[in-house]
This record gives sequence, C-alpha cells and structure tokens, in this order.
Amino acid sequence: MLASLFKNPKTEILSGLTVALALVPEAVAFAFIAGVEPLVGLYAAFMVGLITSVFGGRPGMISGATGALAVVMVSLVAEHGVEYLFATVVLMGILQFLAGIFRLGKFIRMVPHPVMLGFVNGLAIVIFLAQLGQFKTINAAGEIIWLEDKAILTMLAVIAITMLVIYLLPKITNKFPAPLAGILAATALVIFAGIDTRTVGDLAGIAGGLPNFHIPLVPINFETLYIIFPYAVILAAIGLIESLLTLTLIDEMTETRGRNSRECMAQGAANICTGFFGGMGGCAMIGQSMINIKSGGRGRLAGICAALFLLSFILFASRWIEMIPLAALVGVMFVVVIATFEWSSLRIIRRIPKSDAFVLILVSAVTVITDLAIAVIVGVIFSALVFAWQSARLIYVKVESETKKKKVYVLHGQLFFASISQFKDLFDPKKDPEDVVIDFAHSRVWDHSALEAIDALAERYLKSGTKLHLRHLSPDCRDLLYKAGRMVEEDKDGDPRYRVVVDYKDHPPKET
Repeated sequence: MLASLFKNPKTEILSGLTVALALVPEAVAFAFIAGVEPLVGLYAAFMVGLITSVFGGRPGMISGATGALAVVMVSLVAEHGVEYLFATVVLMGILQFLAGIFRLGKFIRMVPHPVMLGFVNGLAIVIFLAQLGQFKTINAAGEIIWLEDKAILTMLAVIAITMLVIYLLPKITNKFPAPLAGILAATALVIFAGIDTRTVGDLAGIAGGLPNFHIPLVPINFETLYIIFPYAVILAAIGLIESLLTLTLIDEMTETRGRNSRECMAQGAANICTGFFGGMGGCAMIGQSMINIKSGGRGRLAGICAALFLLSFILFASRWIEMIPLAALVGVMFVVVIATFEWSSLRIIRRIPKSDAFVLILVSAVTVITDLAIAVIVGVIFSALVFAWQSARLIYVKVESETKKKKVYVLHGQLFFASISQFKDLFDPKKDPEDVVIDFAHSRVWDHSALEAIDALAERYLKSGTKLHLRHLSPDCRDLLYKAGRMVEEDKDGDPRYRVVVDYKDHPPKET
C-alpha cells in the first residue's frame, strides 16, 4: 500500500488540491439542500473522503456529501432536527458496513449495461442542472431569481476562460492538472482585473474548527429507531448504489478492478464516524471522482490530500478560498459533465435493441426526476422483465422420433414461471400415442412454477391413459416432483447437476 501511496506524488497532491477546491461549493450547496449548516456538509466531505480514501476498495474514487443523500435528509431534518440526522447517519453506516461484511456488493453485477449508461447520462444531467443554481440569487422578498444579465454574462465569460484553459493545457503539458490551472487562471483574472462576480465567500463562510466527537442527542429507545430506521435504509441503499456504480465506471476508465465489499465497509465506517463528529454523511461523488481521474489522481494519496486540503481550508485558508469565483468551479463541473456523459450512447441508440434503448432513456429520466437508487432499481426490474419475456419465448420441442406407439420429444429452452404457459401448449396428450418420452437434456427447470407445470402435464397424460417418461432431470428436480416423480427415468451418466431454485418448505421432496 505504501508503494502505491507514494507513486507519482506530485500529480496526486495537485489532483487532490483540485478536487478539494471543487468540493467546497458542492458540500456547502448540499448542506443547504439538507437544511443544515455549511460546516455539517464540509465536515462530512472531509471525514468520508479521508476514511474511504485510506480504507476503500477503489483508489482514485472521491467520496463526500452528495445531493442524492441530501434530498432524502431534508424531510428528516425539517421534522425532527439535526440530531436525528446524525443518529440516522450512524445507523446508515452500520447497515453499509454489514452489507460489506455479507458481501452484498457483488450484486452490483446484476446491473445491466444500458442501466449503467442511463445512470451515467442521468447523473451528468443532474450535475449540469445543479450548476444552474449558481446563476440564481435570493432577492429582498426571499424569492429565488436569476441574476441580472450583466452578472450572468460575466459568469459565462469566466466559465469559458476556465474551460478553455482546461482544454488547451493538456496539449502543451501533462505535468500540471488542467482543472487546477483553470481555477487558478480564472481566479487571477478576476482578482487582478477587478471583475465583479460571485465568489465562494458569497455562497457561505467556510471558516471553522476541528470537528468534535459528539454523541447524537436523541432518546435511545424504539421510538427513535422507528423514526430513523426507514431513512437509514434508504440512505444506505442510495449511498452504496451510487458508490458501487461509480466504482464500476472508474474500473472501466482505468482498466483496473476495485473491491466492492471493501468499499461497502469503508463507506459504512466513514458514515459511522461522520455521524459521531457532526457530519451529514456521504458516498462516492462521480463528478469529483472524474475530476480526480482526469487530473491524474489514480491512487489513494489524491483522495487523502483532497480531504486534508479541505480541512486546511476550513481551519487556515478560508479567506483565500472564499475569493475563488464560483464561475471557475462551475466551469470545471461543466467539463466534468461533458466528460461524464456517454455521447456514444446517442450514436448507438438506434442500433441496440429497442428494450435496451428504452431502459437507457428511462434510467436517465428517473435519475433526473427522482434519485439514483430508484432509477437503478427501476432499470434493473424492467431489464429483468424483458429478459424473462424474451427467454420465455425461446422454449420449444423437437420430435426426435415418432411411431404409432411411441413419440420422443426433446425440449429446448428455459422452463420457469414466464415460460410455463407456452410449455403447456407444446404438448397434446389426446393426440399423442400411448408411450411418450420428454427429454430435458437441452432444457433447464428453474423454479417452483416449472415443477408444477411438469406435474400438471404428467396428470394430463395420466388422464388420457398415456405412459409418460421424463428423462435427464437433475436429482433435486426429480425429488421435488409430485405426480411426475415415478415417471422420471434416472440416468446417472446423463442427468444434469443443476439445482432448482425452490424452497423445500414450499415444495417438500416426495416420499420414496
């Protein structure tokens, strides 16, 4: 670990500084969304970022306070206060740590590629829309309004300069992170040219001290658990889904492989600590992670430095950080949006299956309208239903041999709940001869519904006076069948070894 920690230290440290600068307005904005003080968001960004960078399963990934979690927290804070938020964050961390212990992170592989594309595109749109808030202000009446035309044009000019520096610098040299150069160039221009534009200090003051250990001041009883547990489950799910999907994305970008379970435990430990030190909790941040990767931060040192720089801003450098124009940081995030959005998905959307194209668009839209967790769950469910429907249509039989007295069917395809209707239509006991064989060598029996379908078919053949033989069923499938049990022919050399996904309590083995 030490060898990887000090690999390319200059690049890692500068990348961490860039990320820290971009973290400040994000953490403050998310704290406002959640209805808590700015320092609550900044402490969360520092603590979650530091712990996950040291112990997480994905070097180079940046974690901190996120909007996906903040929108869930706002109702809890409004109804019960910030102390209940801290208790919820602790419980959220415990649930995430347990998810890592039980290796639940492996289920992220169940997310199809169209859902991943939709997640990335939707999150890019969310990041873009979040930046539009910097073009608004609050008037004397307390209403949120757009800035004046001159102020907007000034911000757009500074944004353009920042993005231009980020675009041109890599063509000259790769020894200095382009996003950091863009921020420094825009800040120098605004200060020395005396340009009147909004700065980080206009958003909120970030000066503060070290976070203090603080046990949440809530009653330790079942009533408190009843209040915080639903929020903790939702926050834990959102945090892990966003973190693991970001981990997968960075894996693809860097052609390396992170460790899902370790990341789950690190996220959990980080949130437990954050809850006890007055932070709002957090998870992986795709925007800041992209900034880090694009700036060359591939190891743990970049994330550690980002967290420590952020703490130093709070303790010592708040006056200088508050001088940075918001437009410079918006420009960096706009570059992130362009780099994050999968533009190739627009080219291939007409060439991929219509169901996959629909999933891609659906997940993107739900991510923007609601939140990431719901979008991914909706996308996975829809993809699973499409897969089940398509698999159900692929079941068929071939007649291997047929005489007046005997007929041999060979079944092909997957037999499960969605295909049993078509399976029943493949056979007509009234028209078949007196001896029928159904060979399952090229099929698979998946679930309880499939077992019931085989039993029902056997009963139909019994009623028609036909002798039925079932070949090449797995041993556990043979044991679970009721009516068809005695019709199964055992072939120790040819029977498959798969297991039927069914609970024995629901379908006990037949008596022998």
